[in-house]
Amino acid sequence: MAGINRRRFFQAAGVAGVAVLWGGVPASAVATGTTLDRAAMPVGATGYRRLAAGPGWPLVVRGDIAVPDAGRVDRRRALACFVQFTDMHMVDAQSPARFEYTHPLLGAGAFRAHETLAQHTSAALVRKVNALAGGPFTGRPIDFMMTTGDNTDNHEQVELDWFLTVLNGGRITANTGDSRYEGVQNSGVKAYWNPESALVDDYKAKGFPRVPNLLDAALRPFDSPGLRIPWYCTFGNHDDSVVGSLPDGIPFIDALYTGRHKVMGFPDADSARIARAMTDPAHVGDAAAVLAANAGLVRTVTPDARRRPFSTAGFVQAHLDPRNTGPGPVGHGFTPDNADGVDVFYTFRIAPGVTGISLDTTTTAGFADGSIGLHQYRWLEKTLRRNSSRYYDVFGFRQTQAVTDELFVLFSHHTSWTMGNVLPDRRRPLDPRLAGNALVALLQRFPNVVAWVNGHTHENRIVPHGTGERAFWEINTAAHVDHPQHARIIELADNGDGTLSLFTTLVEGDAPYAADYDDFSPAGLASLAREFAFNDPHADPGAVGAPTDRNTELLVAGRSPAPA
Repeated sequence: MAGINRRRFFQAAGVAGVAVLWGGVPASAVATGTTLDRAAMPVGATGYRRLAAGPGWPLVVRGDIAVPDAGRVDRRRALACFVQFTDMHMVDAQSPARFEYTHPLLGAGAFRAHETLAQHTSAALVRKVNALAGGPFTGRPIDFMMTTGDNTDNHEQVELDWFLTVLNGGRITANTGDSRYEGVQNSGVKAYWNPESALVDDYKAKGFPRVPNLLDAALRPFDSPGLRIPWYCTFGNHDDSVVGSLPDGIPFIDALYTGRHKVMGFPDADSARIARAMTDPAHVGDAAAVLAANAGLVRTVTPDARRRPFSTAGFVQAHLDPRNTGPGPVGHGFTPDNADGVDVFYTFRIAPGVTGISLDTTTTAGFADGSIGLHQYRWLEKTLRRNSSRYYDVFGFRQTQAVTDELFVLFSHHTSWTMGNVLPDRRRPLDPRLAGNALVALLQRFPNVVAWVNGHTHENRIVPHGTGERAFWEINTAAHVDHPQHARIIELADNGDGTLSLFTTLVEGDAPYAADYDDFSPAGLASLAREFAFNDPHADPGAVGAPTDRNTELLVAGRSPAPA
């Protein structure tokens, strides 16, 4: 997208009668610590731009699937409040098993100017969440944080260690191999930003600054305070496959992780072959052949056993390790039933009368997009039916039963529109895979489903599905690793009139909007990371979303209220 999707905003406004309000509280009266108060904005209109504090983004009330009643503010009762982190991408930027040279073809996922600072970016969001008093509209304290996948960039053990330390607290040294940086950003190759060099590379030609000693600063130890609230975890495609795209099990590619040869670049034709393999299963063999030929520009680096890839089982077991409990809960949602890495989905209690469901929409067949296996689909159907006094069967007939109602909030990495990868998963090779439209249809059968929260796309987008009681909201949040580096507070409230409200408020990391280029404090590095991410040639200006995708009140009709 070339900017905010104005068409999506005006369509929503025209169809739903969108109103820009503040829930009865003027913006100037209350400081919330969120983008309701202020948000990053560029200084100037073109070229490389620094950032400054801009005006806050207002609350947009969306009545797409339920009509808001004017008296709901006085009747409102808070049910739950939580924070979503997503796509943190803890990056081992020096790993030999990365393919940065494909970035002219594949974009930011292959190389980011700010990638050595990814751990600082996430730690800044941890500091921000710790400083929040609670939900800005209900005042309810934050119950928990859920991360919706791509917690690591290349499913390396060291990246998993950094991820757990950022969230639980402790000292992080975001370095592997030698004590000095050994990667593409001091390679002298013009296709990358070489921040410490006087070389006029492709990035400096676009206005990126020279920042002496930046790489050394990025590798220095720093401390994350860790979250002060419980947190839960959902699995993403970058957590189970090579750079989130290629399947595991290709011997030569797997051997790259702990090897001593890092490719800085290939001839354009060979880079194109590798890039094609990341999106087309028929060309995976081409990538292995190009890499095995060892014909590119190769740098010898210091091997590091901590770069070894972890398995799905290893990911779950690390969360179950008591040393990684942090603020809790033990396992961060995963239980011993998930420890074999086959079924990594689960339920958990959000609040009285509200159940959370974490799904696994990844497939070990590789490639970025996802799907859901039939086994998990049937488990989900049973889970929803168990606490739904009314639901619709597969033929569309309304059914009732005498059970205790629960409201449901679902979490996954992929969105409904990025679940088209139905390649078999090696964990259940005979299990048919279903696309996103099948999952949407299932959720529409259960009126107690109020929201599906996800990531993956690296953009803010909120989509209504269905009408009346057979409707729910899909809430998609931008990545921490890329512009605009947001997290989202989600509050659930009972309006006392047969409707519920979901408030979705974006927050930014705890870092100044601008820092001097020699400010290498943790906050200064997080600030610079935000600036570099905004200016990255691959950054999507439209990832911030339309006003209807940012700070919103989303009305839901016809739900049984949770007990007081």
